[in-house]
Amino acid sequence: MTDETQLQSWLALHLMPGLGPVSCLKLAAHFSGPDKVLTASVADLGHVCRLRQETLAALSDAGRHNLLVRAEKEIKAAADKNIKILACDDPLYPYLLRNIHDPPPVLYVLGNPAMLNGKGIGMVGSRAATHYGKEIARKMANTLASYGYAIISGMALGIDTAAHQGALEAEGGTIAVLGCGLDIIYPPSNRKLYHDIASSGAVVSEYPFGSKPENFRFPARNRIISGLSVGIVVVEAANRSGSLITARHALEQGREVFAVPGRIDSVKSEGTHNLLQQGAKLVHSINDIVEEFSFAAPHENQANAPEYNSKNAPVLNPEEAALLACLDVYPQTVDELVRDSGFTPQKINELLLLLELKGLIESLPGKSFQKSSNISI
Repeated sequence: MTDETQLQSWLALHLMPGLGPVSCLKLAAHFSGPDKVLTASVADLGHVCRLRQETLAALSDAGRHNLLVRAEKEIKAAADKNIKILACDDPLYPYLLRNIHDPPPVLYVLGNPAMLNGKGIGMVGSRAATHYGKEIARKMANTLASYGYAIISGMALGIDTAAHQGALEAEGGTIAVLGCGLDIIYPPSNRKLYHDIASSGAVVSEYPFGSKPENFRFPARNRIISGLSVGIVVVEAANRSGSLITARHALEQGREVFAVPGRIDSVKSEGTHNLLQQGAKLVHSINDIVEEFSFAAPHENQANAPEYNSKNAPVLNPEEAALLACLDVYPQTVDELVRDSGFTPQKINELLLLLELKGLIESLPGKSFQKSSNISI
């Protein structure tokens, strides 16, 4: 473990205004430690990297003292909240993340830091996700977690939330990377999810306590999601979305990028389809992901993964089978099913009830229906 004095120096360097991760690590490497950076002259520091005015102002004697005092307060606050702060030279600091271009000099961790060095799959996508997208994310995360993968995401609404929940339902590990300080739960509606993840996995951030979830923090946060992962799965993403930023980070970091196809007329799938055009691996089933990492997949756990066995499928009469063939994983109304099947509305409602009782379809708000998500992908 990094001793407290060394950790205090790393934190002080990390808290220095105008000094990004790359410059921070460059200075620490040049001067053989963060403590040496804090005692070096401004002229010597300037020979290593260009310093901003706000950084120069913080390098006065009073400024350096204030940084060390603030770092000491961070360490105490973390201890009070049962949060661990890992400096980049700490043995517990995640190996994969340490080896990206711009790893955070320090990482705040609530939960189990050992999980950060396990094998993880990142899963990201739209906040305003469709029912289809959320169900696909939940099911994939559930199966991957049952295979022993930690599911890594950003705890945002939509796909992120569904991915975390799927992993938790499988009693597997999941990691949430926040774009704010760990003392701020964002979005607030995910308060219970935050605590559930911390109990069985880890919630992490590079940002000091009190850092608000401002927009500029999230693109930087995304490099940590991909940096902790062996691969990234994108489920529903519009063009210019944060999920595509994560995918770009993944490619730059040498990670595998997977994309789940969606409807060609949905703006929420434009980004994933563009990724596929650019060479991302198409995900048709969970095996497309697992087989890519077969060197690490615990095949003995595959018996725990949900499976759909056609031999155990419910017996259908011809009318039920005909209507089920008209249904898709996307919601359809009774009027649409009447048009596609040729059955009367009364007959449609009768068959829908029978199919729902057999667990083959789901009813959704707005009196629409879709094939059941219980059939494994």
